[in-house]
Amino acid sequence: MKKLYFLFTLFIGISSYSQVLLQDDFNYTDNALLTDNAWAAVSGAGTNPITVGAANGLTYSGYSGTTGILAVTEGNAAMIDNNGEDIIKTFNPTTGDIYMSFMLNVANSATGYFMGLGNGSTTYTARVFVQNGSTAGTFKIGLSNSSTATYGTTDFNLNQTYLVIVKYNTTSQAASLWCIGSGVPANEVAAGTAEVTASGSGQSTVQNVFLRQYNASQNQTVDGLLVAQNWPGATACSLSFTSSNAVCDAVTLSLDTYTASIDFTGGGSGTYNLSTSSGSISGDDPSSVATGTIVISGVTEGVNVTLTVTGTCNINNVVTAPECKPINSLPFVEPFNYTVGNSLGLEQTWANVNTGDDILVTAGNLTYGTYTGTGNSISFDGAGIDCFTPFTTTTSGTLYAGFMFNVTDLSVMTDNNETYFAVLTDATQSFLIRLFLKKVGSQYQIGFDSASTTTNYDATLRNTGEVVYVVMGYDFGGTDIKAWINPDLSTFSSATPATLTNTPAAPITELAGLLLRQQSDTNTPSITIDELKISTATIDFLGTKSFNAIDGLKMYPNPLTGNILNFSSNTNTAMTVQVYDVLGKEVVKGNVTNNTFNTGNLKAGIYIVKITEEGKTATRKLVVK
Repeated sequence: MKKLYFLFTLFIGISSYSQVLLQDDFNYTDNALLTDNAWAAVSGAGTNPITVGAANGLTYSGYSGTTGILAVTEGNAAMIDNNGEDIIKTFNPTTGDIYMSFMLNVANSATGYFMGLGNGSTTYTARVFVQNGSTAGTFKIGLSNSSTATYGTTDFNLNQTYLVIVKYNTTSQAASLWCIGSGVPANEVAAGTAEVTASGSGQSTVQNVFLRQYNASQNQTVDGLLVAQNWPGATACSLSFTSSNAVCDAVTLSLDTYTASIDFTGGGSGTYNLSTSSGSISGDDPSSVATGTIVISGVTEGVNVTLTVTGTCNINNVVTAPECKPINSLPFVEPFNYTVGNSLGLEQTWANVNTGDDILVTAGNLTYGTYTGTGNSISFDGAGIDCFTPFTTTTSGTLYAGFMFNVTDLSVMTDNNETYFAVLTDATQSFLIRLFLKKVGSQYQIGFDSASTTTNYDATLRNTGEVVYVVMGYDFGGTDIKAWINPDLSTFSSATPATLTNTPAAPITELAGLLLRQQSDTNTPSITIDELKISTATIDFLGTKSFNAIDGLKMYPNPLTGNILNFSSNTNTAMTVQVYDVLGKEVVKGNVTNNTFNTGNLKAGIYIVKITEEGKTATRKLVVK
């Protein structure tokens, strides 16, 4: 997650601005790398990179050339002819019907898929396959939304140029493919029955084309790539969307709403009927005015909204929902008191950074000595989503982050493999302080570093099922990051000797977030985490034994059913009381009078009560019914 998660007033939406989404004629310098020309490697970067040839452009009457649909002089073409680098080229995320057309010449039809549409780096759909035909010198063409293809029945000639048109619908996730030897059909009806179709297991949004190398024997030449929201050559809609944004109506720990604004041009040229997948439409009417802004209000945060236009032409616009989540104040106490089975990143204090397998809320708690977690816990393993929680940016003093964790299964890890699974970051999510694990036989070691790899490991070998408490810290007035592993929580302070230390290459200037990381299926073991605390004071990490720092302290009744708490101690001198909710926010503060304290109208739940008497501080957990 980028800094976007902390900016609550403006979120840029993602839109499809016109019917032509992408055109690439591959007319680059002879033998040029596609990654030097707006394509990006997503796998095998630099290994047998995909290039264009030398004057190897394909021709197809009615489609290529200055008089064809592409309206560009033929030049070079992309060569997909080895096993190695896979690449993508992105366009505005789009829903509805998407048409991808291109010229294809197959010289060798080693079985596999070489091209298609995607929604992210390697999240593919509408994959185009080839395999050997029924007779020598031929190939068959296939289609699928997964890695298993359905092939057509026609044998196509090797070394002949064909026009391939792929239609994909993001709602039905149905795909169709036509492979045409001559002529350009005016529309889908004229094209007749598709050579092959596919359905299911597709993507609900499409935002890139991919080219894939899977076999050293494959040999496909691709040219004249066109991605649009209409059949190739069809008249484009004059109405187009130029920009969009989404603004949170509020930023709270509850689910908020947002308002989307979509700018358009080319209106006043037909009848345009507007509908939305969520919220209410207002603003300017493109049927009446040439330019303006369509407004969609009352949309729930985290829910993308789609504006659909029908009538004179059919287009749509997707606005990506903002996450209207506040920055957590310090001290931040996270007992993971959420519904069991929920995705952690969907909770209001966390956000998902990427896609994949969720970090889940799990039932039960961990116990370290006499310190037992409250609420629930979380668990994760293997590859998947990284979850991020932002907190108040800290630039001075000392910041600490501590939690209990239990490695429950190491079996997916190879011996001596390492991973870092907890990271302190700045506001832009730059990784600054990392907590590592390394498998050693059937056990593991804990490591600590500012870099992405480390040799800085605690010598202690630990077993699965063992609950460990760790505190990571940084003093902005010093140079070292520190980690305390299984400290004595009855006496823990900044003076407690650290188990591991490390000196970053450059001083850390701010800390503003914590990230939980799922690296890979072979590096990330099964881990349970409980009772996360982030604070600028070590007092917030003191465990059960430290709760008795005030001799003879008593607090009752607990659970509390009214609003009066009673306090007493051996000295019975003046006491002050601060009450915090589970998010670390102070909700009540005051003095004890005649051994009583009025908590006000606290809602039912779990709270932390901090009591101070003669400079001594103690804490208690309070349950309000």
